[in-house]
Amino acid sequence: MKIESKNKGSAKIPTASIADIVFLLLIFFMTVTVFRQYQGLKIELPAAKSTKKIEKKRMITHIWIDAENHLNIDDMPMTLDKVAPLMSKKMQEDPATIVSVRADKRSKYGIVAKLLEELKKANALRVNFATLTEGGGSK
Repeated sequence: MKIESKNKGSAKIPTASIADIVFLLLIFFMTVTVFRQYQGLKIELPAAKSTKKIEKKRMITHIWIDAENHLNIDDMPMTLDKVAPLMSKKMQEDPATIVSVRADKRSKYGIVAKLLEELKKANALRVNFATLTEGGGSK
């Protein structure tokens, strides 16, 4: 005698409301996410009459100097004596690295000169000084 098994229905996951749930999650994360502006050193760039734009952005190391002569390298507070070892390491990783110096127009030239000496020790010779154009934009 053969016993027949009961036909069980296949388990189904209701997918009709998944689009609504995804949309609500998207709206939730868009409203709760906070996008931070750069909160580093407050600098006021000097003006320049002619500028040249750097083509490849990924090979740039940014150095900021504010009016109180505080120094940041790629958003990390730094002292002048630590610039040469850090930049030597970066230059060994990528010799085509360009250093972009953004110095406040009220900063002392002495710290910029010392920074250039430290960059020379690290063999970081491709240096770009960021300025404001006549229209007020940063280059």
